[in-house]
Amino acid sequence: MASLLVPLLYVFIVFGGLWVFSTLYKRHTASKVIEPYFPRHRERDIYVSLLQKTEPPAPDHLLKAALVRRAVTNVSRIMRLREDKPAMQNLLQKGSIGDDLWNSLLAAEKELEAEVLETMAEANTFVEGWGQIIYQTATEILHSDKMRTALEQIAPLRAEKERKYGIKVKPITFPPIPGSAPRSPMPTPMSPVPNPLSAPSTPTLAPGTPSGTESVASSDGEGNGISSPGTPKSAKKSKKRK
Repeated sequence: MASLLVPLLYVFIVFGGLWVFSTLYKRHTASKVIEPYFPRHRERDIYVSLLQKTEPPAPDHLLKAALVRRAVTNVSRIMRLREDKPAMQNLLQKGSIGDDLWNSLLAAEKELEAEVLETMAEANTFVEGWGQIIYQTATEILHSDKMRTALEQIAPLRAEKERKYGIKVKPITFPPIPGSAPRSPMPTPMSPVPNPLSAPSTPTLAPGTPSGTESVASSDGEGNGISSPGTPKSAKKSKKRK
């Protein structure tokens, strides 16, 4: 009889301890709040507050802008989940992280799926079919914001490196993109300016001889001793007088 009580008591103690441990563990995990994987959705709260505003009601263009920013935040969270989930799964299999972080990621994924569907439904209330392309627009806006942020950080980083290493870096100038540079206005036609060095187009009169050297011809062709150089007859008459 004693030989039977010892194994039964051992089995009762083992199973009783396991049952107490599982009960306490379930109560502890049920009362524990899972920390959210993402922070509070600020853009969603802004859109809901604008949608609930009645006096005066928010205009449609403001609601559409708030909805697009909400979709942009959703796209950024989707991209982060796609990057983090495979790494989290590998770390969970190796035992590097606990179940709390993995459950937080799964809860964020389910919440994000519901958020995407709700955003698409809200977009269709403004324009029919807008929900199918709103996330394409949000993706383009997200890439544009990232590029603008990177370009704005170039100047501070260059100044910091110049102060650190004491080297003055010449800024890089990029050629203008075809079609983006503003076109200069067409010059107005101007009247041609005459060139003072060029020959006149109309014939001009030859300059006259000075008044002191002008010869006065007589009726027979003789002058007062001074004849014009262009007449050979006056030269012959002057030789005969000699």
